[in-house]
Amino acid sequence: MKKKRSSFSGGLGFVLAAAGSAVGLGNLWRFPYLAAKYGGGVFIFVYLVLAVTFGFALLTAEIAIGRKTRLSPILAYKKLNKKFSFLGYLATLVPIIIIPYYCVIGGWVTKYMAVYAQGLVQPAAQDTYFTDFISNPSSPLIFFLIFMAISVLIIMLGVEKGIEKISKFLMPVLLVLTIGISIYILTLPNAFEGVAYYLVPDFSKFSVMTLAAAMGQLFFSMSIAMGIMITYGSYTKKEVNLTKSVNQIEIFDTVVALLAGLMVVPAVYVFSGESGISSGGPGLMFMTLPKVFEQMPAGGIIALLFFILVFLAAITSSISVMEAIVSSLMDRFNIKRIPACFIVIGICILLGVPSSLGNGLWANIQILGMDFLTFFDYLSNSVLMPIVALASCVLIGWVIKPKTLTDEITRNGETFRREKLFNVMIKYIAPVCLVVILVSYTLAQFGIIEM
Repeated sequence: MKKKRSSFSGGLGFVLAAAGSAVGLGNLWRFPYLAAKYGGGVFIFVYLVLAVTFGFALLTAEIAIGRKTRLSPILAYKKLNKKFSFLGYLATLVPIIIIPYYCVIGGWVTKYMAVYAQGLVQPAAQDTYFTDFISNPSSPLIFFLIFMAISVLIIMLGVEKGIEKISKFLMPVLLVLTIGISIYILTLPNAFEGVAYYLVPDFSKFSVMTLAAAMGQLFFSMSIAMGIMITYGSYTKKEVNLTKSVNQIEIFDTVVALLAGLMVVPAVYVFSGESGISSGGPGLMFMTLPKVFEQMPAGGIIALLFFILVFLAAITSSISVMEAIVSSLMDRFNIKRIPACFIVIGICILLGVPSSLGNGLWANIQILGMDFLTFFDYLSNSVLMPIVALASCVLIGWVIKPKTLTDEITRNGETFRREKLFNVMIKYIAPVCLVVILVSYTLAQFGIIEM
């Protein structure tokens, strides 16, 4: 007897859960950094164009695959075409590699949230505070385990009672916090100089790398090519309007990303100038921003609210990545949710411990010149995700044909206004874009070109 598949209660539950997956660390610290680095308004313009074309096509395709097959990625691709069954395993490998180091970074966020909850504004702003913390052998591991445990507990509660319920609560809170902090930042003296730096296009900075960086950001922002949207699509009821849901997810995700820029870029620009903005990655969130909060009026309160916001975003994304693995394990091996969650715990510990210790005790152990966390990030985001998306475009565009999915999208009589755009993107434009991403990110990683 085939067991009934879990599902979201309706369209709102699906949209908020999917938006929760999309809105994560990439939105709150990667997007502002990239926007500032690649010409502000130029990057944002390119990103928005890609979001409604490239991002829309891939996001729609993955959700449609999930709803059509009612399966997780590991079996969904096989059901579409047996020759592409390998793609299901490849897509499942992506979240397996991502979730351990994502929980490590989530642990860093948890640590800073705890620090600011104690009012330790000045210590957190010290030059060596962050490096001393991540190089410590035990403290980062403790916070990694705390963050992982919170994520797993939500997953154990299931789709409707766990993922949907927490998303319905956290996403409105996240949006209110984002808007509130953004408004406060804009009231700071000279804040609009930072806004101009963030929003006014600098066309001299436009290049192929601007395009590649914006496309790469879409993977982070929209949870594309991780198997997540296929999994969430498989939990979506047939009567849900798919195109409307995709539009809502895109809007929610993009608005939060743009607001994140309004939170971070003007504040950093006012207190640290362009040099502060240039420190991307962990440096921007954990080293530059604490210095900004120290100088800012009511900085301790704003810092606490900011890291609560980042924590909420990190949790909603973490549970979506975990759920993609859990769902695949349940489908492939016909096991129940709780045993599948314990397997995920094992994976997190196995790969998460090296990712954490790679900044301290195991810093001398490197793969291709990278520490464990950097290597896992490179392998998943710069190699596997573009490959999965490229192979998906080949499967949909040239093997099963786009009509297979457009029929699923319009099954309830809904109008698919961007069907022609979808077909052209999947067959021709998206594959070219994905090759650009794959090549540029690989060359950048090895220092041949600068990203």
